Amino acid sequence: MTPPRLLFVVESGTDVRLVDGLARHFALRVLARRIDGGVEISHPPDAPIEVSVGPASRFAFARRALGHLRRHRRDVDVVLAQGYGVGALVANLARRLWGIPTAMLVCSPVELYYRCRAVNPVAGKPYRRRELAALEIVARLNARLGARYIVLSRHLRDVVLRHGTRRPIDVVPVYGVDSTVFRPPLRDKRSIRADAGLPDRGALIFFGSRIAPEKDAITLIDAFKKLLDAGRDVWLLHRSGGYREFSEAARSGGIDHRIIAMDAVHPLHDLPRDYHASDVFIQASREEGLGFAPLEALACETPVVAAQTGGLRETIKDGTTGWTYPVGNVTALAAQIEDVLDRPDEAARRAAAGRAMVVADYERDGVFRSLAAILGTV
Repeated sequence: MTPPRLLFVVESGTDVRLVDGLARHFALRVLARRIDGGVEISHPPDAPIEVSVGPASRFAFARRALGHLRRHRRDVDVVLAQGYGVGALVANLARRLWGIPTAMLVCSPVELYYRCRAVNPVAGKPYRRRELAALEIVARLNARLGARYIVLSRHLRDVVLRHGTRRPIDVVPVYGVDSTVFRPPLRDKRSIRADAGLPDRGALIFFGSRIAPEKDAITLIDAFKKLLDAGRDVWLLHRSGGYREFSEAARSGGIDHRIIAMDAVHPLHDLPRDYHASDVFIQASREEGLGFAPLEALACETPVVAAQTGGLRETIKDGTTGWTYPVGNVTALAAQIEDVLDRPDEAARRAAAGRAMVVADYERDGVFRSLAAILGTV
């Protein structure tokens, strides 16, 4: 049976796990906005797919996308538009003009992320009220023009409902977690660390978020400093495309001698090793659509401490699947990390419960089958 022809319109970069998952279920093409200083897809896809890259300007990309949809309207069975920005807006306009079945895939609460710029400024990402207003206007236009939303979490469902939509909203946590790749380690942590060139003594704390306003690296750095000042033998492992900025922040905080900061690794081929080597994973966020990294950590039975925000509140339950703390609370974060390290049996219990949750609700194959079924009815 010939798979449906899907065009994935990507406005703000996407994860290779999502692209490879779509390629398993569809004859996939990707139309992506160019990301200056970054990449359109986080890593090269395993699947051979056609990727067209448009202009970096959002509005120039929207024009390119509209022309692409007009020319190829007979070559596409369904369009999946990332988010609810201008790229999605032209996809929804093409649906109205030429009858192309279209759905919006919402992975992040764009306007909530943008508001984080006001309280957590990051170089190169200023807060401007008129830009926020523009994001909110486009979101409402998509709510009027769009036919269907697919969102990663109940939190994101609530976000798009506030835009005024009356359209169907399906909660499907793509790209999910492959529990055969993210699984408990088969060896002890010390040997895993030795192979990876990581410290063979002390506790290893893992932080994998990029440096962005919606993330909260500074709270983690300050909490880590409290642990060092209390005499804890701890190390902080950080991997992301912004590891240089993280290293600079660590130097400013006086903790760079205990930081291991490196570029991001392939999310399926290499990342599980970092979870296996670590004693605790931290998801320090000010806002989060869902948060797959904590789910991957739990699938590896690595304990998780996460901020009480956004979609994280649906998965990281204090006392059950992990530890939580109020957003931005340095003292509470440090105390929760200490509790994880001081109670290894409890940490193992919560991590095992977390893996069971991931396998039951977030397994990769199941969520992509659900997505394919929904897109078949758009």
